Amino acid sequence: MKRGDAAHLAVGCGLGAWAAFGLLTMVVAGHDGRPLSVDRALLTWSLGHRPDGAVAFAHALTTTGTGVVPYLLAALAGIVAGRTRRRRALAVVLCLACLGAGQALRYAVMALVSRPRPPRADWATHASGWAFPSGHTTTAALTAGLLIVAVLVRGGRGGAPLALVAGCWGAAVGLTRVYLGVHWFTDVLGGWLFALGWLGLCLAAVTLRPPWQRPYDAVRGDPVPAEDPSSDAGDPPPDAGDPPPDAGDPPPDAAGGRTDTTREPREDHAADDPGRRGRSRPA
Repeated sequence: MKRGDAAHLAVGCGLGAWAAFGLLTMVVAGHDGRPLSVDRALLTWSLGHRPDGAVAFAHALTTTGTGVVPYLLAALAGIVAGRTRRRRALAVVLCLACLGAGQALRYAVMALVSRPRPPRADWATHASGWAFPSGHTTTAALTAGLLIVAVLVRGGRGGAPLALVAGCWGAAVGLTRVYLGVHWFTDVLGGWLFALGWLGLCLAAVTLRPPWQRPYDAVRGDPVPAEDPSSDAGDPPPDAGDPPPDAGDPPPDAAGGRTDTTREPREDHAADDPGRRGRSRPA
């Protein structure tokens, strides 16, 4: 995929995700933070299906969506995406910056919406802060998106299965928040949309460049040919008033002059003598 196509795809996905997130935020704020019908239904199902083994697995999985693990995975994504030492270092910095800035922006939105969590009696793990959008969900989805992009950029065999595993992990962390009773489903949905929108914005910022900084043609993606200084395309055309060269004139020789029409002396024989008849003697 060309750089321009990837940038347009990232912009399109990001704008669509931001539009959906904005609509969901208005719905949540319009209900004053109260749960929707789908939120109540999924929380009720979770309360009725909590065997000890499933709760332990969900608790272990949900801890991977916070702390140092997402940052280690984001750094790994940068290492996978880069092909040289310098590009790997730059990619690691960009991935960590994307994750950290996304978390900061999510926290600002969470404080602005101020949606309460489900009742504390339904919690099966520790939680703090407001509910919308889910922090674990946003962090895991952003990290999974960085891993998916890194695998696809690097290419090679096995890329699709690895991308699928990363995507499933990011989605599963969000679902554990609902299963453990610390988030409504719309909180998790908001985290997924927020992560997709922020990731699309970051990818667009990386792939889009001003025209004067692009080393490739903006339309075809081919290298821009350098101008040949020896080209005579800029030479002025001949004057229309100049007379055409005489067709009878002999062409110039390689030295730029005219050819000598006089007969040159032969290399192996003496010069011709008009007063001498017969064959010429050897010189």
